[in-house]
Amino acid sequence: MTIRVAVLASGRGSDFQSIIDGIGKGEVDAEIVGLITDNPEAKAIERAKKNKIPVFVVERKNFAAREEHDKAIGKKLDELRVGLVVLAGYMRLVKDAALLTAYKGKMINIHPSLLPAFPGAHAQKDAFDYGAKISGYTIHFVDESLDGGPVILQEAVDISGCKTADEVSEAILRKEHVGLPKIVDSFSKGKYSIEGRRVKYAGK
Repeated sequence: MTIRVAVLASGRGSDFQSIIDGIGKGEVDAEIVGLITDNPEAKAIERAKKNKIPVFVVERKNFAAREEHDKAIGKKLDELRVGLVVLAGYMRLVKDAALLTAYKGKMINIHPSLLPAFPGAHAQKDAFDYGAKISGYTIHFVDESLDGGPVILQEAVDISGCKTADEVSEAILRKEHVGLPKIVDSFSKGKYSIEGRRVKYAGK
């Protein structure tokens, strides 16, 4: 069954584009019903418009508290009748308990490190500065923690030849752009669910 997907993004949206491309190739059984962004200047908006995907800008500055911002996003997700929420370069921590509860098992994030190593907004630079030879990416369920939700998939990436943090970022992104669409498609097939903090996999 084709799953209705909303993507939350704050920046250039290359992971967002990877899902769009996967759908276009017939490799991902999903319909992206909306892009939600907190950044009216996000390049992801251009990608959405090019592909006739509705855009909803929900700026943090328009709300007194973080939870109110989250509630506004939750209201939009409900209106869109979303089956899966993908945080793809969304640079805010979701804190509203009601939103997290409503979308438990249906909200995932992609993070550019092998969690729990290098959580937070500067994972690629942190890995480079540390001198790591291997990094990677993690796709995990979203909970109230900072990049600490139950892990769905991790893939290692050799970054030993990278000379800058930007090269680290690009090396990891190339792998993300393959892995994320596959996970979205797996959700359309009902392969992943969550029980407590355990990820359950029903596929082969």
